[in-house]
Amino acid sequence: MRIRYLPDILVNQIAAGEVIERPAAAVKELVENAIDAGATKIEIDIRNGGKSLIVINDDGHGMNRKELSAALDRHATSKLPGDDLLNIKHLGFRGEALPSIGAVARVKIMTHDRESGEAWEITCEGGKKSEPSPSAHPKGTKIEVRDLFYATPARLKFLKTERAEAMAVKDTLTRLSMAHPNIAFRLTNDGKTSLNLPALLDPQGRLAAILGREFGENSLSIEAEREGMTLSGFAGLPTLHRGTSQYQYLFVNGRPVRDKLLHGCVRAAYSDVLHGGRHPMLALFLNVPGEQVDINVHPAKAEVRFRDPAMVRGMIISALKHALHAGGFQSSSSVADRALDVMRPEGYTNNNGPSLPMHRGSAAAVPRSYAYGGGMGEVQHMQFQAFSPLMSQTAPAAKMEEVHDPAAQNFPLGSARAQLHENYIVAQTADGLVIVDGHAAHERLVYERFKAQIAERGIEKQGLLSPEIIELDEQQSALLLEHTEQLSKLGLEIEPFGNGAIAVQSVPAILGGKANIRQLILDLTDDVLERGDVQNLEEKINEILSTMACHGSARSGRRMNGEEMNALLRQMEQTPHSGQCNHGRPTYIELSLTDIEKLFGRR
Repeated sequence: MRIRYLPDILVNQIAAGEVIERPAAAVKELVENAIDAGATKIEIDIRNGGKSLIVINDDGHGMNRKELSAALDRHATSKLPGDDLLNIKHLGFRGEALPSIGAVARVKIMTHDRESGEAWEITCEGGKKSEPSPSAHPKGTKIEVRDLFYATPARLKFLKTERAEAMAVKDTLTRLSMAHPNIAFRLTNDGKTSLNLPALLDPQGRLAAILGREFGENSLSIEAEREGMTLSGFAGLPTLHRGTSQYQYLFVNGRPVRDKLLHGCVRAAYSDVLHGGRHPMLALFLNVPGEQVDINVHPAKAEVRFRDPAMVRGMIISALKHALHAGGFQSSSSVADRALDVMRPEGYTNNNGPSLPMHRGSAAAVPRSYAYGGGMGEVQHMQFQAFSPLMSQTAPAAKMEEVHDPAAQNFPLGSARAQLHENYIVAQTADGLVIVDGHAAHERLVYERFKAQIAERGIEKQGLLSPEIIELDEQQSALLLEHTEQLSKLGLEIEPFGNGAIAVQSVPAILGGKANIRQLILDLTDDVLERGDVQNLEEKINEILSTMACHGSARSGRRMNGEEMNALLRQMEQTPHSGQCNHGRPTYIELSLTDIEKLFGRR
């Protein structure tokens, strides 16, 4: 078989398969070009999910005749002034988008050059472009893409339904608009407005417009800086969570990305306050010096590679944990909204409009087993200082007048007034009331006490009578041994043993005597290979502490007197993350007096 050169049209069609795999990808590339052109307003119109028509209209600086003709040639770009592929300051830089689209569709470009004041237009069908001709286009650039993939009809078979493709286009624009709140975006789908976002100077306002009022009211500001890298954005409270990670928006240097490293950082930061089956809502914007990140590792630029991933991971996790800690015992207002929805009669409306939608979901069960063996029976030997129960098994029922402490109303969680069903505490605040799940709250307090004791004393190690030898390949063992010091702090001591093998000398005592050491080492090795750290072991230890706290906390059915109830409220106010239990469920619901009066039609 002889080697031959492929024709340019076929080369462009192959490139289109890598860069333009669906209408949303074409929209992304063209909108990024508009952003790079300094547009302040971008309008997108699609038909049939983008299969039959895509129109991008912007008010950017436009192109002159020569630039317009070159824009449809491969690897022609105005966004890479030098030859440094690491110092990229624009969204598009490869010069592949327009020629790739022109190779598989019918394209018409009309542009008005802001400098010369001249307007030109050009067409391209199946990779064959025309000569530029004068145009009457007023300002900016307008690109029409018709019959996408008409030149490669086999690719049409791999597209999804028109509705699915339209939703993908909207999701693409949503992510781009989050990173550029100063630009107005408008999407029209089959003649109907699907997205309309005016330009804003407030990033949180743009996020609230997209993710909803609920996120705007229940998100924490994220700000961090380390060695030239900056992190900003907003992260939802742990009690504001979803069933999938699709509401996590991550950006690197203004580019929306879906990066395993970054998603792993989010999971690690929330692992202590949110059950593994739930996902927080957030939008994070990471800015990294160009020489510290490679954005040229994926055809669609959806993934990036960091020069120092450990530093990036450490900054993101610490920033999120710091914000969550600063949020203290705060709980999402969506919890109160759902409570109000339940209490409203069916079909209830008021002068302020219909009631908020009800979100129903099943609470996650408390984990009972562990991948590395060991259960509650194996951890009884741990010498924890007992966390004194705030509740007395035989405490008499308190009278209402004995419970109330008027001075305590000024505290965030107010003054206890009663206990219902031997578990739920009703407290009165200065402008409303709070309902506390006593068991869930006490569970979090016990858990945080356990963690504080471990942080103070360290994790007890259980030495093995004879070392456990685990066979790994040389690369895996070398990577794992780089984290020897960190593992030792977590109670796991390892040493090299011959060619690629690991000798385990001790394990955390909390894992119990039946720990599956081999599986533990293999999982930690996978963590290092995938995420660059050994976070899995710490998560497992916290998981066991969480279950111990659940079993060791005061159970429902115990009566409390007024002093005990108020003591619980005061400790909640001083304990980090006490707004949710160890499994992500809220520990209290706060209702304002205004909300209560609305329930009774008084407002």
